[in-house]
Amino acid sequence: MKIKQLICGSAIASMAVFGAAQAVAEQFVSVGTGGVTGVYYPTGGAICRLVNKDRKMHGIRCSAESTGGSVYNINTVRAGELEFGVAQSDWQYHAYRGTSKFADQGKFSDLRAVFSVHPEPFTLIVRKGSGIRKFEDLKGRKVNVGNPGSGQRATMEVVMSAFGISMNDFSLAAELKGSEMAQAICDGKIEAMIYTVGHPAAAVTEAASSCDVELVSVSGAPINKLVADNSFYRVATIPGGMYAGSPNDTRTFGVGATVITSADVPDKVVYTVVK
Repeated sequence: MKIKQLICGSAIASMAVFGAAQAVAEQFVSVGTGGVTGVYYPTGGAICRLVNKDRKMHGIRCSAESTGGSVYNINTVRAGELEFGVAQSDWQYHAYRGTSKFADQGKFSDLRAVFSVHPEPFTLIVRKGSGIRKFEDLKGRKVNVGNPGSGQRATMEVVMSAFGISMNDFSLAAELKGSEMAQAICDGKIEAMIYTVGHPAAAVTEAASSCDVELVSVSGAPINKLVADNSFYRVATIPGGMYAGSPNDTRTFGVGATVITSADVPDKVVYTVVK
């Protein structure tokens, strides 16, 4: 009888241990961000730190991945290779509707917005003394147009189209990542760089503290039309004094950074990340 009791007791204990192991079994989720010197990467890291703080309770472990940016994140969430991503509001809009860069793929009807993060002005940074005083002055210059797959590259192409400028109008159209731009402009490899980013941004701070650069306003009739015709664009101002060499306010336009996911991601997981 005692032997039977011992066997039963051991079985119950084993089941309890197994049940406890199931209760704390971790589920891994990833957040696609951007370059390490941008704002998306620390944003994703901050989100994951908050999630991981209580992972013993909810069983979800979050990791932030450095990626190519907005368009890459949307496509990778769509493919099921990421659970979450940070993306510009304009490309979220186009992906959901299957327009612009997403026309060939069709509507991403399962795309979901989780929450908004911060505003992202379209930012033009140039070498001082370059003679670049407005966007149109980029013709004939060495310009970083952004890496393929990034929201900033896609938005740059929209702005270029609005001003009637093509890649062939630049003496060099570099495709550098955010982490590579500051050194390139300070080394004289490029004369201007664009960045759709929340401020202050590490890459802009690095450039402004390492060499003589300044921010240039991006405005005029083409920008006014873009803002008037598209609900996801808004007029923006980068405060003067935020960066060395740019004491005055910089007028431009911008979008918003949003965290996105797919309808295929379980509601419980999304709720845990939002909570």
